[in-house]
Amino acid sequence: MPLLAEKTGPNMIVRFTRPERRNSLSIEVLNQLNAVIDSIKANSDVKTLIFTGTGDVFASGADLREIDALTSETAAVFAIRGQNLMTRVEDLSQETIAAINGYCFGGALDLALACKRRIAGPDAVFSHPGVGLGIITGWGGTQRLPRLIGQARAMEILFTAKRVSAAEALKLGLIDEIAPDPIERALRS
Repeated sequence: MPLLAEKTGPNMIVRFTRPERRNSLSIEVLNQLNAVIDSIKANSDVKTLIFTGTGDVFASGADLREIDALTSETAAVFAIRGQNLMTRVEDLSQETIAAINGYCFGGALDLALACKRRIAGPDAVFSHPGVGLGIITGWGGTQRLPRLIGQARAMEILFTAKRVSAAEALKLGLIDEIAPDPIERALRS
């Protein structure tokens, strides 16, 4: 299973569990995330939704194998699927927290940006590497990132595929705090 959703008291923790694929956000993962959001909307007991990864990876973004298989006809559908999911996360009434335990790239950064709070481990790294791959994020990051950190800083990250450390992300306002254990910190929120 590419993700594990577990309820702990008033919290729902969604953990990406595809370490062999660097926790990429495949279509299957997006569908499961939509199902989790449906269940949370129907469950008033969930007060906080926390996203995290496994090992040293939060998530590596969209599954590049699936992106490679897109055609001009299917690319728009793929982008809209991701955009709709990120908007659903952003619009949840519950507190949403990205507990970023490591690499947070591309579509995973878009997911973190859709959350109300972002808590990162000291070794977390952020990037939108699409420009180096000849693609650009289609899941709302080009809109959310400039709103959060300003247009000039966002354009530098988006147009250069720059990797941003947790310390720099905190200075930029990309994350809210750094914690040795982002999950433990998110659970205390």
